[in-house]
Amino acid sequence: MEGLMEEAYCAAKELCSTAGLKAGQIMVVGCSTSEVVGSVIGTNSDTDAAGELYAGIAKALSECGVYLAAQCCEHLNRAIVVEREAVPGAEIVNVVPHKKAGGSFATAAYHSFINPVVVEEIRADAGLDIGNTLIGMHLKRVAVPVRLSVERIGKAFVVAARTRPKYIGGERARYG
Repeated sequence: MEGLMEEAYCAAKELCSTAGLKAGQIMVVGCSTSEVVGSVIGTNSDTDAAGELYAGIAKALSECGVYLAAQCCEHLNRAIVVEREAVPGAEIVNVVPHKKAGGSFATAAYHSFINPVVVEEIRADAGLDIGNTLIGMHLKRVAVPVRLSVERIGKAFVVAARTRPKYIGGERARYG
């Protein structure tokens, strides 16, 4: 399991760097611990793996000053667990994720955060998808794929993205 922590740390740290994330920005992470341990998504939620993954990702994001937004599974409509201070004024939903409704990773985040809340949606600045969990709905409108040196965490595929502002104005517009 210790290898999972290191792999998760490296992937999150590399994405922070590649995406140019600044303190106060948000990275959404969707994670199937079933896929990480070699099972089919949704069939073998693993709390031990979740703890290791959370520890690695949380360490990397803490070093960058970036907030973690942990995506729940489809049983909670892919709701987001996040620190309250990251989403001032957001509409909070009344749910607490657990292993079979929310998933092990979101549950680990909820129980590790200082002041966790759950919201229906978020517009994150970057995202890390571990095990094909489909995080796109929680990214800002223009997502750009990021190829990381970490292609798998455990046995799960890793896909990453950063976001950028929309380009508006056609071919004559000047972009900064």
